[in-house]
Amino acid sequence: MAMNLSGKKVAVLGCGRSGVAAARLALAKGAGEVCIFDSNPKATCADAAIRFVAGAGEQEAQAFAAEIVVLSPGIEADIPWTLAFTCAGAPIIGEIELGYHFYTGRIIAITGTNGKTTTTALLEHVLLQAGRTAKACGNYGYPLCELALLPEQPEFAVLEVSSFQMETIIDFRPEVAIWLNFAPDHMDRYTKVEDYFNAKLRVFENMSEEQLAIVRVGEKLPGIKPRVAEFSSVADSGQLCYKDGYIMEGPAQRTKLRGTALEQAHNAENAMAATLACRAVGLSDEQISAGLCSFCPPGHRCETVAEMDGILWLNDSKSTNLHSTEAAVRSQTRPIILLAGGKDKGLDYTAINPMLAEKARCCIVFGQIASQLMNTFSPVCRTIQVETVQEAVVAAAQEAKQGDVVLFSPGTSSFDQFTGYVQRGECFRAAVHKTLNL
Repeated sequence: MAMNLSGKKVAVLGCGRSGVAAARLALAKGAGEVCIFDSNPKATCADAAIRFVAGAGEQEAQAFAAEIVVLSPGIEADIPWTLAFTCAGAPIIGEIELGYHFYTGRIIAITGTNGKTTTTALLEHVLLQAGRTAKACGNYGYPLCELALLPEQPEFAVLEVSSFQMETIIDFRPEVAIWLNFAPDHMDRYTKVEDYFNAKLRVFENMSEEQLAIVRVGEKLPGIKPRVAEFSSVADSGQLCYKDGYIMEGPAQRTKLRGTALEQAHNAENAMAATLACRAVGLSDEQISAGLCSFCPPGHRCETVAEMDGILWLNDSKSTNLHSTEAAVRSQTRPIILLAGGKDKGLDYTAINPMLAEKARCCIVFGQIASQLMNTFSPVCRTIQVETVQEAVVAAAQEAKQGDVVLFSPGTSSFDQFTGYVQRGECFRAAVHKTLNL
């Protein structure tokens, strides 16, 4: 049911694409006064027609006396600056919650610590290949509020949702929700792992038995109400599993992934989750298989950068936590030269040591967290400490032998040296090309 915004004063916090979309939607749906606020005094707004306040403080927040506060992703709901906007008793909702009330199509939501973006892009691709209308949105692609503004809304919103976005839902309810995996992350934002888990778990909060939860085997999700379909790349249980390059349903081979961009185990899990979701919304297995096999994943996710002299160089810069690196390491069949490092997020990396002892010939660590990783990895694997990604690539070229894979899977965020994982991945690619004279 649409939210009543008629005549309301709406404060939108954050002037990025999501904030602008939320403000435009609120105005289009009858809000009396809409203003975008940003705490950064140098911030600018892409839409000059919307009232905007840069460098806003708590005084400006209280003076506006909002009746509804809409939070952009990444802005915390419980900090004093945000709470100052609620002085008149206004509820805080997220951009996704606002968009949900005015988007009229069907929602497939994807959450998890790793694999969300690939699965979101994959679902969009399969649906489009099958002749349906769909848009990737949320944390990847369009803000949901932009979809709600379209004169012809797509049938499907394929919505990547983060824990931050789920903190501010009220009525949000997808038709299908995918839970890919869970591992500790964002401990620079949450004080306890349980807080991070519970925030993500809210994706199921308003669902009933009429909706479907798609869950990786072994994930413990207490008290969820939707019916559950499971998948696994390591166990034979679940509706779908992965064996010898095939998605399996019991003894039957469903889709051959060997030779496709999805054949590694972590991507096979994304493919199985997408398969179950597409089945649930009415696609045939033939349509799903065709879409899976023609898919090319987004960049910086175990993508091949080069293969020379029998050495494979993989860019997994999107790996921003230990679980992602662990999945990338597990998927490799060659001896590994692992390049890891970046910003200190307060994570414990000892859990990966048994796998490194088994599969890695050498670890090369860099960035702010390099000393910690040196102390963690060196008892189980030859470890070299450098400062930069470029130096790590040079060291890897000296260490690697024919038959090895050089795996750039940092295992933490990039903000010590880069603006984001994309810039970090491009730096790795450029360093490989320069070192190998490509």
